[in-house]
Amino acid sequence: MSMHGEMRNTVVAIRRPEIPPPPRRAVTAGRIAALAATIGFMPLHAVWAAGIPLFAQAERFRAWHADGGGLYLWALTALAVLPAVYAYALIRPWGLEFPGWTPWAGRRVPRTLLIVPGYALVGALGGYTLLAVVLTVVQWRSPDTIFNPWTGVYGIVQFTVWVVALAVATRSYARRTAARD
Repeated sequence: MSMHGEMRNTVVAIRRPEIPPPPRRAVTAGRIAALAATIGFMPLHAVWAAGIPLFAQAERFRAWHADGGGLYLWALTALAVLPAVYAYALIRPWGLEFPGWTPWAGRRVPRTLLIVPGYALVGALGGYTLLAVVLTVVQWRSPDTIFNPWTGVYGIVQFTVWVVALAVATRSYARRTAARD
């Protein structure tokens, strides 16, 4: 290797300080957040999107599904892939540097590109969880509900796990990457 190449590598190392790997709890949290989005959320919503009234009042469900509920559920199911990929970006190397197959290969990922959406998603999912708590309590004994109230209880637990795990992974990413900018 030439002297020029050695100097260029030194300059790159100075400009890009080493970022520590995520701690074990952050890796676990990132994986749990990704699993909450995929295993915890997608299967039941895909069943409903397919028109199967599992844990639902069949007649009310069919009317709601035909009136746009099915399309809504398919969209939610497909969109759940994004927070799963996002959760992994917080704990994997491609969350620090764009991978080789992208047009920005080798460039650093701006911190705010992952931190701002992370906290926004934590806030949105947290708000949705609070709404689910209120709706579950209000609709518990209502004869007009479409879904069994226990699905609300499941959703509250599942979303709480998702929110906490995503918050831990996002906070870890923010702390690990703070020194590099």
